[in-house]
Amino acid sequence: MQEQVAVGVNLSMECLPLAEFPLSRQELVRLSGMLLNVLGLDCFDFDLKIVDDSAISVINEEFLGCVGPTNVLSFPFSENPDPDVNRFLGEIVLSVNTLARETRLYGQLPEEHTSRLLAHALLHLAGYDHGTEMYSLTDLAVESVSAEFRQRIPGWFF
Repeated sequence: MQEQVAVGVNLSMECLPLAEFPLSRQELVRLSGMLLNVLGLDCFDFDLKIVDDSAISVINEEFLGCVGPTNVLSFPFSENPDPDVNRFLGEIVLSVNTLARETRLYGQLPEEHTSRLLAHALLHLAGYDHGTEMYSLTDLAVESVSAEFRQRIPGWFF
């Protein structure tokens, strides 16, 4: 089921939600919009697919030649995104199973780890490669949206 929203996110939930991943569609859309804004990408749109490990494993092998699941994949539409030419940044595919495992492994709130993965993926869509600048921007984005969920009641987002 897909949902187009005003903040530039075309959200597609292609798996059943997990108890370890308590973010609803509305929460993912809000978080995505906040990250677009913080990263200065709010003039762009992107697709976000939420999948399970089996689906991301197929995509990972088909497009990157890597066997097995990963947490997030980014597929940029353009090497040099320009909102005057095209507002579409690309597609992000996120595995809820891997995210839930990593959340436990890293001892992070699911919202914090989701923020980190989405910010990282959005920066790839915007043309950034791994490096100091990308990591700093990712940290800044996560810190900027973290206040929204640090004080929340456990099990509820925002």
